[in-house]
Amino acid sequence: MKAKDIMTQHVAAVGPDTEVVTIARLMVDLGISAVPVVDEAGAVLGIVSEGDLMRRKELGTGKRHSWWLSFLTSAEELAEEYIRSHGTHARDVMTSPAITVTVDAAVTAVCDLLDEKHIKRVPVVENGRLVGIVSRRDFVRLLAERDTGEVERDDSAIRNTLDQRVKAQPWAPKTSVNIQVENGVVELWGFVHADVQRDALRVMAETTPGVREVRNHLKVQVTAGLAV
Repeated sequence: MKAKDIMTQHVAAVGPDTEVVTIARLMVDLGISAVPVVDEAGAVLGIVSEGDLMRRKELGTGKRHSWWLSFLTSAEELAEEYIRSHGTHARDVMTSPAITVTVDAAVTAVCDLLDEKHIKRVPVVENGRLVGIVSRRDFVRLLAERDTGEVERDDSAIRNTLDQRVKAQPWAPKTSVNIQVENGVVELWGFVHADVQRDALRVMAETTPGVREVRNHLKVQVTAGLAV
């Protein structure tokens, strides 16, 4: 799955000369938390988010520095803060350059980017032009739309899948857990070293296709060792 498959299209955008108050009204009216800033060709110049509009002179929320911190802060930094809190146009307050992804970016890569950069959304571009935006909300929507219908699988296939999943996880005990499957009901027996391992194995079983029920009989045996 790619960015183009989950992105929100027909994105509201503004130009660099759009006034800050207009941007604020647009965000409130549309119920959105950020607006991309584009040039006449549709290239993304930056993005204005709620965070960019918090520190404002009009609200009395501009950054305040003690005299000694102001002394330690460079003139360039102080001037930039002044522009962001007093500027009246998108170009003054936008975060630039904006982080973007292409339409063919893998969804996993987009998710990693949002997580690593601590951002809530990312504009999607094609041939250098804005065509959409992917936000954390789109991942939530994707999860909500997933088909959770039951899948019929025989017990041996379920057991084999679980065995492979256990082997693939470094935290999972390899020799102290016994997995039994009958009529789609998984029973977990044996010992683990921590409650979190017990819960993780339950989740692993519950999310295995074909499983109808999980009965977790695992016992926690506290030792100094790691998963075995």
